[in-house]
Amino acid sequence: MRTISTSTASPRRRFSVTRIMGLVVVALGAVAAQHVAHSAEAATKIPAPVQDEKAAATHSETAVFAGGCFWGVQGVFEHVRGVKQVASGYTGGAASTAEYETVSEGDTGHAESVQITYDPTQITYGRLLQIFFSVAHNPTELDYQGPDHGTQYRSAIFPVNAAQRGIAQSYIAQLDNAHVFPAKVVTRVEDFKGFYPAESYHQNFLALHPDYPYIAINDLPKVTDLKRMFPDLYRNDPVLFATASR
Repeated sequence: MRTISTSTASPRRRFSVTRIMGLVVVALGAVAAQHVAHSAEAATKIPAPVQDEKAAATHSETAVFAGGCFWGVQGVFEHVRGVKQVASGYTGGAASTAEYETVSEGDTGHAESVQITYDPTQITYGRLLQIFFSVAHNPTELDYQGPDHGTQYRSAIFPVNAAQRGIAQSYIAQLDNAHVFPAKVVTRVEDFKGFYPAESYHQNFLALHPDYPYIAINDLPKVTDLKRMFPDLYRNDPVLFATASR
């Protein structure tokens, strides 16, 4: 396992992955106490998008979103019906800089992101966006989410085709015009240049480590909100990403 830098990593990841697994209860409690002030924000109930994709002719499409730490965003969408797979990774920069320590410097152009493979006959792109904006992250926070600061934690959508771009732009305008959030939506709609899966130890982190303090405080409440706000789309057993060692 690789060691995560103590100088550039966000607060909850300033440990080697092997050390994470070996922390004693007292140490976990101390870390948890440091994060209480940054606990997950309440989800916001928002309307579904007026514009959405047309009836699907395929059973597999992809969506790429960025909304802060990819642990929580991946964990939320792994519990959504119609989702076939969710990978944590990096989007927005070059392939040569798509690795955790480098991205954590904040100057690669990458955002921590997720690539969602879904069945559009079961869930639409617009409904995925509704979950993204209401449950998975706070779209009014510019270049940060909770305790994590930097452009790598920005709120962004990376459409993979023109239809997705139009739906995303229309939905952002719809939400701003409806004033459903206390501040303007700062989510960027950016060109998709490629998705690079993150290291294997980042994949399925919420599902595999639900007791890790950062997860318990910042991300598990999002899964609870998903179940409460979207009961028709919630699946109890997450669909996990099949990892390959990096």
